Amino acid sequence: MTFSQIILERESLIRLSVFLAVFAIVAAVEVMAPRRPLTVTRARRWLINISVIMVNGLVVRLTFPVLATGVAAMAAQRGWGLFNLASLPFWVEVMAAVIALDLVIYAQHVVFHYVPVLWRFHQMHHVDLDIDVTTGARFHPIEIVLSMLIKFAAVIILGAPAVAVVIFEVLLNGSAMFNHGNFRLPAGIDGALRRVMVTPDMHRVHHSTIPREFNSNFGFALSWWDRLFATYRAQPKAGHLGMTIGQPGFRDPGRLGLIAILALPFRRRPAPDPETTA
Repeated sequence: MTFSQIILERESLIRLSVFLAVFAIVAAVEVMAPRRPLTVTRARRWLINISVIMVNGLVVRLTFPVLATGVAAMAAQRGWGLFNLASLPFWVEVMAAVIALDLVIYAQHVVFHYVPVLWRFHQMHHVDLDIDVTTGARFHPIEIVLSMLIKFAAVIILGAPAVAVVIFEVLLNGSAMFNHGNFRLPAGIDGALRRVMVTPDMHRVHHSTIPREFNSNFGFALSWWDRLFATYRAQPKAGHLGMTIGQPGFRDPGRLGLIAILALPFRRRPAPDPETTA
């Protein structure tokens, strides 16, 4: 059995194992050495965010008969996509596909910030009053569905190998939990890692209430795209301990329960807060 066959046959086990391992490690580090004090109790936020994860899992299962790897296998069988038309070494195709898919997710993230109707759904991710490992999977179910459709289209257009899709999915999920972590890496390590991947301090800027800060650092896994497209911001103006996490107008934890945040895209938007729009 080849390496590719092992990955494809054990995709579910690999994805679940990596998810649980990264979640457990990041959560443990957050408890032992938190970067910022929490403004809402961990129990309340985790109940809400983990409930969102469960809702999204159910929605994906009910909505899509196949996942991205199945779409990749179909594209390969029918010869669809750039890589299925090219004659490149398999490892080159895998690496190029993973990088290209990460660029697609970066571009999707930017679009969800700047297209008002899409921002309404993505905003659920940003109204979390703290940022930790669970925030990395806190997305509105409709955003998840749209993201899946975008991913399917990208896989078909690229002709991404199914193995590359599995690697990308594992990388995306793991890095989302890692870079939302409420912990701090040593400055030297953080600086070195930022040259390649998104670190917690880099991504935390993206969860600021200040527009010029939350409209920056859109990358999830690779940090290259923010530098290349001039959306990179090194640090928050108020510092990581002084910055405010969340969104203006959504500061009351009592109004950010599970039902409330699921209904958020359909509610009237609050008036801008001048203190958080500078």
